[in-house]
Amino acid sequence: MENTIRVLKIEPGKAPYVKEIVDDYKVSQSEVGGDIDCFDTEDGCVVVHNAEGKNKKLEPNRRYGDDIICGPFFICAEGEEGEFISLTDEQIEKYSKQFAEIEQFSGQEPEMAGRMTLLSL
Repeated sequence: MENTIRVLKIEPGKAPYVKEIVDDYKVSQSEVGGDIDCFDTEDGCVVVHNAEGKNKKLEPNRRYGDDIICGPFFICAEGEEGEFISLTDEQIEKYSKQFAEIEQFSGQEPEMAGRMTLLSL
């Protein structure tokens, strides 16, 4: 059987729910609807979201820190070598509570502006 991990999926307008997914790059892309981008949380978990969520004008989902994540995303834990691993029950409980509120956005929030980073050599 393929390697599956337990994640917390958060979709716009829905309560967070636990989901088993295959630990595979293409599956991760499918879960977020496009190319993935990740950022670490303060407790060793990873938020996996659509890298172009704002630029593609995906539906605003939840606030995280001083930003808004657009489109579906999921949270998983991170192993010692940076690989995705299953969340613990405690992590699921924590993030289920953190993202329980289904937020309403006007679309005019300053955080909704797409961001682009320019690098020069």
